Amino acid sequence: MAGSTLHDGSTPLNDAARQTSDDAHGYYIAGEPLVDPVAPTGPIADRWTTRRFENRLVNPSNRRKLDVIIVGTGLAGGAAAATLGEAGYNVKSFCYQDSPRRAHSIAAQGGINAAKNYKEDGDSVFRLFYDTVKGGDYRSRESNVYRLAEVSTNIIDQCVAQGVPFAREYGGLLDNRSFGGVQVSRTFYARGQTGQQLLLGAYQAMERQVAAGTVTQYTRHEMLELIVKDGVARGIIARNLMTGEVETHLADAVVLASGGYGNVFFLSTNAMGCNVTATWRAHRKGAYMANPSFTQIHPTCIPVSGEHQSKLTLMSESLRNDGRIWVPKKAEDCDKDPRDIAEADRDYYLERIYPSFGNLVPRDIASRQAKNMCDEGRGVGPMVGDFRRGVYLDFSDAIERMGEDTVREKYGNLFDMYERITGENPYQVPMRIYPAVHYVMGGLWVDYHLQSSIPGLFVTGEANFSDHGANRLGASALMQGLADGYFVLPNTIRDYLADGPFTKITEDDEAVVEARRSVEKRIDTFLSINGSRSADSYHRELGHIMWEFCGMERSEEGLRKAIDMIRELKKDFWTDLKVLGTADSLNQSLEKAGRVADFIELGELMCIDALNRRESCGGHFRVESQTDEGEALRHDEEFAYVAAWEFGGEDGSPVLHKEDLIYTAIEMKQRSYK
Repeated sequence: MAGSTLHDGSTPLNDAARQTSDDAHGYYIAGEPLVDPVAPTGPIADRWTTRRFENRLVNPSNRRKLDVIIVGTGLAGGAAAATLGEAGYNVKSFCYQDSPRRAHSIAAQGGINAAKNYKEDGDSVFRLFYDTVKGGDYRSRESNVYRLAEVSTNIIDQCVAQGVPFAREYGGLLDNRSFGGVQVSRTFYARGQTGQQLLLGAYQAMERQVAAGTVTQYTRHEMLELIVKDGVARGIIARNLMTGEVETHLADAVVLASGGYGNVFFLSTNAMGCNVTATWRAHRKGAYMANPSFTQIHPTCIPVSGEHQSKLTLMSESLRNDGRIWVPKKAEDCDKDPRDIAEADRDYYLERIYPSFGNLVPRDIASRQAKNMCDEGRGVGPMVGDFRRGVYLDFSDAIERMGEDTVREKYGNLFDMYERITGENPYQVPMRIYPAVHYVMGGLWVDYHLQSSIPGLFVTGEANFSDHGANRLGASALMQGLADGYFVLPNTIRDYLADGPFTKITEDDEAVVEARRSVEKRIDTFLSINGSRSADSYHRELGHIMWEFCGMERSEEGLRKAIDMIRELKKDFWTDLKVLGTADSLNQSLEKAGRVADFIELGELMCIDALNRRESCGGHFRVESQTDEGEALRHDEEFAYVAAWEFGGEDGSPVLHKEDLIYTAIEMKQRSYK
């Protein structure tokens, strides 16, 4: 592979990082180094196969005696529930939506990656592994990523067997398309509805187990606390969102598959209900939060149109396959109808700056360059605030080359959605797009078995940190969710459950009573403050702070300012919050209050994490660390580690544990897509 040397995975290729800068001095406490206790060794291609064999088995009669709670019913949670239920475990599945089918995985559009090499264009498991590590700017664990690439080939077979209607070529074979950050076609898709179709497959598999009696569903239930007994996760406290009843649910293991926390920015592509509460409650009970500042800005979203908005709409990255991104070369042309701007006066800036990858550079690079164009005064669309937030995504060349019918067949539902939202016909006028918060690479720290720092608590999908480093490549979220749910977790959690049957605990156990009491006290506090501001107003203000100072561009000065502002916002929240209604019924004002309280605490930690990491990598861009050409500049000698943060108590400082990132199969290099 060009620019890379293959290694056998047995010899370290870099030294452990030694941080010398300390921008966040005084904001945190240095903790003990962190080591993944179950990290595999040996040739990288053999590690997962060897580990699956080494992990202990649970015989079928014992599985019936073991209870597993799964929080979340997206691809990771739904697939895990279906698989563990099929294996014979007793599974309790929780979601806050009225149906598992409404999990946010349904919103994914463009596709799912797999190293099938159907196009015979040079793809392989190793190339998918390499692209993912490079795309994540060398801040992910290589063992986890290789496993993900290896398992990817099984996912497609599983989904086809479930009846997922992937797009097919004329001869009947599954079709592929390209996504950002790669030069091969490995993305399987179902028009612009891939997430929906994959989720329906997982949902049907789970419903089969509901009918079989191995999975019990709890819809409209929100996890508000983790039950930890003698340092081990043993259940959750959940609130029935329809009746307000606070319920206790006990188990032998708990799996969090509750998605990401992008809504900390208020405006994001996430569903309005997406939140951090499940993972943050676990964090406060001892689960480490890893790399929280690694958030992804997606380059292909419908621009903000005004202060009235509470959500942004994603336009699939697949559009970058055939659409060309440009802005006017001259600022005075930004007011013109784009069809009246001559070809010679258009700046196809991604094709100009990155000729090898063009419009298919990774998301972090495409987003940052769009911001640069708008900052130069060459943005397009209406003025929002003091400048235009938009660039053109133009399909005129593709329509001329392939014909409108072919473009409509590939992207029709996406074009229809764009027209419904904007009132503009993208077959006739270029789309306008701008970056927006999308996915988060940070999440709860997990070991190779997907177990958190709390024994018995496992974390899958976007809720964990493990596979994407500092930037996720497009079409890899669905891959990780299904890989974790169908193939990884079932083969790792059994090693933990092999110690069962476990001693049962009851609802009157001191640890259970304490967890329930803390939830009830928190709810009472929200209702009793009786201030003047809604939770939504605090959320919007937090989002402004996060986007301005911890968004696409971060600086030491800005992050310090953000931390002070968030701390003041937190004080005000707990003294002037107004929650209407009561606790014993449906109360969305109360739901929002709990979620925003957790977002505020998370936002502070994100800023501290970003302040400490004085380097630019992937979606984390520090202005103090960039090349002469304005590209992200890593400092591997200082920051080649996972930042795993331990909760420091109500009034204490967070504790930073560092897990060194040592590569044995890929050499770390500065990324280049030129």
